[in-house]
This record gives sequence, structure tokens and C-alpha cells, in this order.
Amino acid sequence: MKLPLSGITVVSLEQAVAAPFCSRQLADMGARVIKIERPGEGDFARGYDQTVKGQSAYFVWLNRSKESLTLDVKRPQAKEILSRLIGKADVFIQNLAPGAAKRLGLGAEELLGKHPRLIVCDISGYGDSGPYAYKKAYDLLVQSEAGVVSLTGSPESPAKVGISITDIGTGLHAYAAILGALYQRSRTGKGTRIEITMFEAMVEWMMHPLYYTHFGGQAPRRSGPDHATIVPYGRFRTGDGASVMLGIQNEREWAVFCDQVLGEPQLARDPRYDNNTKRNERRAEVVALIEKVFASMTADEVLAKLDAAGIANGRMNTLEEVWNHPQLRARGRWREVGTPAGAIPAPLPPATFSGFEARFDPVPAVGEHTERILADLGYSSAEIAALRTGAVV
Repeated sequence: MKLPLSGITVVSLEQAVAAPFCSRQLADMGARVIKIERPGEGDFARGYDQTVKGQSAYFVWLNRSKESLTLDVKRPQAKEILSRLIGKADVFIQNLAPGAAKRLGLGAEELLGKHPRLIVCDISGYGDSGPYAYKKAYDLLVQSEAGVVSLTGSPESPAKVGISITDIGTGLHAYAAILGALYQRSRTGKGTRIEITMFEAMVEWMMHPLYYTHFGGQAPRRSGPDHATIVPYGRFRTGDGASVMLGIQNEREWAVFCDQVLGEPQLARDPRYDNNTKRNERRAEVVALIEKVFASMTADEVLAKLDAAGIANGRMNTLEEVWNHPQLRARGRWREVGTPAGAIPAPLPPATFSGFEARFDPVPAVGEHTERILADLGYSSAEIAALRTGAVV
């Protein structure tokens, strides 16, 4: 069975995380993704670290199944190469610095004037209008600007989310929007411009606390690993020095938890704790009651009781425990993907389709496909050699 996006060509002038994450999803589904990189160094994310067999963990995660074309887009000769390349593409993605694409003649209006079936996806920090339009944006900075950092951490100290949540969220929104635009084009024959901003992606994800604060008059408290507004929902210590995570979603579950896990059914009827608002107001008391019971049990014993009672729970795993997680192993979620330094494990994408698996072609070396791509565009061997000599590619 052909992959869903077989026959779709994506040209991505991308760097870092957000755009590469978007284009990798398209590559997973079968699209041909041509990644444009700087001659020599390539995408600067290649240099973030050297932990994966001498390669960047970010880069090998985000760039499998792509073709790497090196191109100095500021050189005059690059304009013709880009013109030929985009003329054969279905999708063009860019996340350059604010205003850079337009200065290079790669603004959406100009591209769509030449290629009306093209889908142009511009990814930026804040968009091309408004007072922040030309402000640089990185994940931590946008987490801060969108209020994520104000909610995360302990009561004493705010903290960033430990993964690149802004970049990942923006990339996923861009991926979904491109799929929608491809479907629209199949019906109308027309391409479109998609504008995705990191800030607006995070504001969308922040709408629960924004509603809660605006209409309730008070922001959710920073609560470390615990839920800010639902109690009990978070980390609880056990007698063996470990911690378990559990979550109660409604009063029926609270009654079951009090009865079957704590062995104190009367707590569910106690007027101090008989709804979530009251429990949230007496959070420290509720935690103390629970941990007093858990102190006589190991983490495994607590988890067994929670499972038997049908109460949602989880372990606070280390990263190595996640890597070796029995659920991933039992479901056969690991595959191998090639890299310039050898094969590495990679998990299947979360969406599992009947009839086919996602594509797992290698992570490219810098400029690995340059000559082949240029030859496909009609450049001769002599012309390609001249472009190399001139440091255009």
C-alpha cells in the first residue's frame, strides 16, 4: 500500500525544531521532503549536542526520511535553483528569521502569484503583523511570553516545561494545517498560505488557565508535579521512599478511592472533602491523609491497589525507564533508522494505521542529496561543479 502522502513534494527552508518537526510528520506519511541547509554546517540544530553517536539528539529525532540540499540562499545563483525547486513542489515551508523569506523573494504572495497550486506554510514566533512581528522567538522565550512558565514549577520557583513544547506544538499545528490545505486543494485546485505562530499555538494550549484566571479572578497556583486545580491528582510518597502518581476525576472515583484504596470510606462523605473545590482548598490536609495510609505500603503495593480499584495511576519514571518501558516493548513500537553514524532506535509515530507503517528512511548527512536534486532540476555535472566551486551549494 502506498503511503498517504506519496507523490507530494515538500521543500522546506527550515532550521531548529518547529518546521523540521512539521516536515518530518509529512515525510513519515510518504511525502518527499527536500530540506535546504547551509553549505558546510547545515541546519544549526546539527550542532546542538553530540550525544547520539556523535550527532545531535534533536537532529536525528527530527530529520529522518528527508533529502538534504545545501544551498546558500543569499547567493544570486540560488534564486534560480529555488525557483526550479519550488516550481515542482506541492508545499513550501519556512521558519527563517522575521522578514527573511520576503527579502529572499520567497514571500507567500510572490510565490502564490507564480505557483497558484502551491501551499506555503510560514512558521514564525509572532506572525508578520502586530508590535511583535520582528521579534526573535525561541521555545523558552515564547513559553514565558504565553504564560506557560508562570504556571509551571513549584510555588517558590517558576520553571520551563522540560521539553520544547512550543516548537512541538507549533509543528503539529502546521502539520495539521498542511494536511487540511492539501485536502482543500484537491477540491478547489488552489493552493493557499498558512501562517502559524509559536505564540498563538501556545495561547491555544493555555486556554484552560486563561479562562480559569480571567473569569475566576485568580490564576492556578504553581504546584510542581501536582494538578493545579484537581485534588487528589499528582505525586504521593510511599513507604519505600518512592512516589506514585494518581488522578481522581470525579466524586464517584473519590468515593471508590477512599473505600478501596485508603480503607476509609467515611472520608468521601466528610463535609470538608466531599467535592473537589473543598479538597483543593484543603490540599495539604488531603495529601497528608493519603500519604499517612501510603506510608505503610511500597510503591508496587499502592499501584496494585489503585489498579484493582480502577483508579488512574502511573509511575514517575526516569528517562531510562521510559526508554525500556514494557508497554513500548510489548506493543513492538521500536524500529531502527539509519544515520550517517549508524543505525539508532526510533519509536513509531503515535498514529497507527491499518495496512501500512510510517516511513523510516535514514537521517541525511549535510548535502547528501545535493547533486541528485540539482541533476533532477536539469543542471549538468559541469554546472553543479561550478556551483560547488562558487560555494553556492
